[in-house]
Amino acid sequence: MLKKSLSVVLSVLMMLGAMSCAFAAEGDAPSSFGYYKHVFIIGVDGAGAAFDKVESPNFDRIFGSNAYRHNAVTEDITVSAQNWGSILTGVTYDTHGFTNDSTGKNKRQAGCENPSIFYYARQKFPDAKLVSFNNWSNINHGIIEYGLGVNKINRKSDPLLTQSIVRYFESGNKPDLMFVQLDSVDHAAHSHGGFSDEYYDAVKKMDGYLGQIYDAIAGAGLMDDGLFILVADHGETTNGHGGNTPEEMAAVLAVAGKTVNQTILPETAHNRDVSAIALYALGIEQPEQMVSSVPEGLFGAEKDKVADLGSEELPVADKLGNFLLKMLDAFVSLFDWIASV
Repeated sequence: MLKKSLSVVLSVLMMLGAMSCAFAAEGDAPSSFGYYKHVFIIGVDGAGAAFDKVESPNFDRIFGSNAYRHNAVTEDITVSAQNWGSILTGVTYDTHGFTNDSTGKNKRQAGCENPSIFYYARQKFPDAKLVSFNNWSNINHGIIEYGLGVNKINRKSDPLLTQSIVRYFESGNKPDLMFVQLDSVDHAAHSHGGFSDEYYDAVKKMDGYLGQIYDAIAGAGLMDDGLFILVADHGETTNGHGGNTPEEMAAVLAVAGKTVNQTILPETAHNRDVSAIALYALGIEQPEQMVSSVPEGLFGAEKDKVADLGSEELPVADKLGNFLLKMLDAFVSLFDWIASV
């Protein structure tokens, strides 16, 4: 009788164990980040908060129902290398140490300190498709590392660069991480001043390039799982940039994607937060040395739902799995009691 009872108990234990494992596999919660297969970062040199000062229909249609801030904070040295360096590494300019001069002279290699987000993407996804389109070649030379398999494309004109990007997507390319730097707005400011008609005309043209790039990505079907980010390195004044005036330290930061809230980003948002946003979206753990962060309120319901997994509102499969595990514990106790009889 005891042997028969033990046999029955063991059979039930095996059945419950198999069922609980099956339900645990089915109900595994996804990571609390990593909703996107593709991240596209569009950088506009010198744009500052100027998209808010001109008619910008493409900006409005892309980001109007998503998240943006026209005056996110820049590094307090408003120079290109200092800010693009922080945007791509997530650390402050005095940590990464980039200057316009050093990024032009020094060929940056993989394995250096304060790596770019392309390094972390390659570490996490060895087969990832990585691409960087730049007007200002210093970024591809002295900030984004060589040796990571990043496809680096340089063009000395924004129209040509935009055409190259559009053709890239029309050819069927599907990058996991893409960075773009467009430079004509900054050129206009250096030639005519930051508050000139020529400067604002350049911003209007830039809005057109932005629309072309976005439409090429969307036309390739990549925005279903794509995060689209717009960022500036610094603003301008009548006499250039480099200081820490409010105009120079204002930079647009705008984000569009399936889990992005319709919101104005908080005053604490920083242009270097792009690095944290990109890593978060791709499901890459943010390294400790990075000081950038995902702005509060940027991501919406899906993020919150995943973050809540494990609280009282568990999925049905998880609830059933937990119930079966409790039943398994009860049968183990019963088995111990029968064995002791």
